Amino acid sequence: MKSSNLEVTIVTTEIVPFSKVGGLADVMGALPDKLEELDCTVSIFTPLYASIDRREFGIKRVKGSPVLNVKGGGKEWDFRIYSCLKPGTGIKVFFIDNKHYYGRKGIYTVPGTGKAYKDEDERIIFFNRAVMAAIEALDLHPDIIHCNDFHSGLIPAYIAMEEYNNGRFESVGTVFSIHNLAYQGLYGREFLGKAGFDKSLFTPMSPFEFWGKVNVMKIGITFAGAISTVSRTYAEEITSSDEYGCGLEGILSSRKENMTGILNGIDQDVWDPATDENIPYNFSAGNLAGKSKTRTALLGEFGLPVRKNGPVIGMVSRLVDQKGFDILAEVFQGLMKLDLKFVILGTGQQVYHELYTELARKYPKKLGIKLEFNNRLAHLVEAGSDFFLMPSRYEPCGLNQMYSLRYGTIPIVRATGGLRDTVTSLSGDGSRGNGIKFMEYTPQALSGAVRRAVRFFENEKAVRKTRVRIMKEDHSWLKSAKEYRKLYRRTRGKIGLRLTT
Repeated sequence: MKSSNLEVTIVTTEIVPFSKVGGLADVMGALPDKLEELDCTVSIFTPLYASIDRREFGIKRVKGSPVLNVKGGGKEWDFRIYSCLKPGTGIKVFFIDNKHYYGRKGIYTVPGTGKAYKDEDERIIFFNRAVMAAIEALDLHPDIIHCNDFHSGLIPAYIAMEEYNNGRFESVGTVFSIHNLAYQGLYGREFLGKAGFDKSLFTPMSPFEFWGKVNVMKIGITFAGAISTVSRTYAEEITSSDEYGCGLEGILSSRKENMTGILNGIDQDVWDPATDENIPYNFSAGNLAGKSKTRTALLGEFGLPVRKNGPVIGMVSRLVDQKGFDILAEVFQGLMKLDLKFVILGTGQQVYHELYTELARKYPKKLGIKLEFNNRLAHLVEAGSDFFLMPSRYEPCGLNQMYSLRYGTIPIVRATGGLRDTVTSLSGDGSRGNGIKFMEYTPQALSGAVRRAVRFFENEKAVRKTRVRIMKEDHSWLKSAKEYRKLYRRTRGKIGLRLTT
């Protein structure tokens, strides 16, 4: 008889501290630790990339594990299983080793080109099939296999196939998490044969066809027992709007009852103004003196005059359309007439590099910009700013607004995705709410929100009251992990469709 505790196997193609391309790695690095605290038994599968230092992490070949062979689409792949404990935990991380697919530089793209590997389709198929084979070889018996983004989107379908489900995976439930719907894994119809599916399944409107191609994200969504994404509002947006659904709104809508939005958390030990080594002066909700001093240091770092009047509005972001830099550009010169200062940190599209650099030359006492990624400065902007601006066109979850709240920096956001779920409108006296929101994605709405912030800043008592309150909010990963545990319990033994071939 199985234990009442949940056994969860997480499948991911990037995970901190071993590998990282984007936010998925941070999520996968944090969530398992908190699940372990909740008495879940967690195992993780990920590729053994050449960039991973085996010696540093004590990664060794699993004792007694054979060289496994996976057949599919007329091709045979050999691989080995390596493992180590995730640093600081008792969680086992299993690495799929294959020199042909992972013994190269980079993770998803060819370094220096930004282009995907020509055999990226085979790499995805190999990883999904190898994980399935490794679970059997290691004699694991997970209650849940948690797949993340299209790179592991075939596993829910494999579990739904009769040839795999000869009793071995019959009681396994599958969860498929969407972290970035824009990347879907689109390949030609020959992909199906390579993956071991019957080519006859490629028919219009079937789970395996998407506008004449195979869409791996669609396959994962169709066959998973449950789908999750990174905020409640984003879950609603992608199931009801073609603006957010990226062409998959139909299948997402059909599975709406199986869709759950769970906000990402933040590491409240790393993002803690009381202990943060990246800022010059520490502070807390009980003693805000260090925030004022950090504000002064921030202005000095960005070459702006140190004046207490008028708020400092910070941005740490990719400088791209999606993040709202297009609508900000249209009203920026108007905002420069207000008593405020802007600091911007990040990189992105060249057009915005040039535009905002020119604006900084035009307004040297009001705009400071650094076109770089710098973790120390990111912490400094969060800690030293009075407000933090996120005027995103769409934002599945967003983390910077939660970092800001932790540092008593009031967020100004467009009400979309996770920004809508985490930010509530401030009352005039600062007794309720935690930020300033605007609804329409227009320059006028953005300008109005910034002007409200400037007016609110004039009420020192309300600003202080707000800072003290918002710094005490809980946006920890433990809160998010409890929601995932509920989802796992509901999904035990569930798949989306049973596939017969």
